[in-house]
Amino acid sequence: MSEETEQVKLLREILKWTKFAGMAEVKGVLQTVLNTDKKKLAYQLSDGTRGTRDINTQSGYTGSVSDLWKEWKRKGLGDTISVQRGERFKRTFDLEDFGIEVPPAVQQVTSTPATAPSAPQPTSTSELTPSVDSQ
Repeated sequence: MSEETEQVKLLREILKWTKFAGMAEVKGVLQTVLNTDKKKLAYQLSDGTRGTRDINTQSGYTGSVSDLWKEWKRKGLGDTISVQRGERFKRTFDLEDFGIEVPPAVQQVTSTPATAPSAPQPTSTSELTPSVDSQ
């Protein structure tokens, strides 16, 4: 691996200080725009891997996630990425990096088909406790 040039070192130093200088401003924008727990969770879940339906289900947000994505993109809080069926939003910031508490997901989306049979559930506490043979 080659040694870093002086210019690359300088650019890395400038980047470090630019990020630091902007942290307070970014946090303020995030707190203003993400003014409800549902919006905070919807933003945090918008990592480019989930569609709008999953985000609605997991965050409990009842409005249009697509509209949120458009607003967040206009404010510079993320960007769109191409996926098989169109575009998705990918957030730029992790809320926890700014000390913003992320509420737990309302409902987890599972990838198991709805028609899959569920495992039988124990009906009594004796079925929950493994038997131990005594000798």
